[in-house]
Amino acid sequence: MLLRIYEENPNEKAIEQVVQVLKKGGIIIYPTDTVYGLGCDITNSKAIEKIARLRGIKPEKANFSFICYDLSHISDYIKPIDNTTFRVLKKALPGPFTFIFNASNRVPKLLSSQKKTVGIRVPDNLIARCIVKELGNPIVSTSIHDDDDIIEYSTDPELIYEKYKDQVDLVIDGGYGDNVASTVVSCFDGEFEIIREGKGDLAEFL
Repeated sequence: MLLRIYEENPNEKAIEQVVQVLKKGGIIIYPTDTVYGLGCDITNSKAIEKIARLRGIKPEKANFSFICYDLSHISDYIKPIDNTTFRVLKKALPGPFTFIFNASNRVPKLLSSQKKTVGIRVPDNLIARCIVKELGNPIVSTSIHDDDDIIEYSTDPELIYEKYKDQVDLVIDGGYGDNVASTVVSCFDGEFEIIREGKGDLAEFL
């Protein structure tokens, strides 16, 4: 199913429809402030395994990130952070960053059995954030890649739907996506290290 949702004012009934799909273990493709993402409820291990199969990787080895609604949402899934790190997060989020932290015990074992870290995102996109707010917990996320050697990410939701409609339960058309992924930053002991340069410029917030 292809569902149109407008980011400026996401329709509550449409958001509820997406959440019901997630609660039933469904897989969705949804817009963020960077590239389109493939996601599911982090509490549903079968859905996580399905996403891993779609990407051709084992769940415990996958670098999935969590899409959270805000900073309070984040604190449930990471070990305590220092004040410096918190201040940077407060300025940088919502925004096009994935921050890597030490995972807390609330991260599903399926996702942290071999890695003790977790990637956290609070995208500057109301559709994505409304979904996780209504769901009540984060969604596991991984980027939608394009098979084209030149174009790394798919941006047209209708083309994404054509490609994935038999593999996922719902594709959200939130308008054209970006083709630059988030900047990935590791955050340990108050130090910030850029793992992957992307759309966000962390220097603005340090």
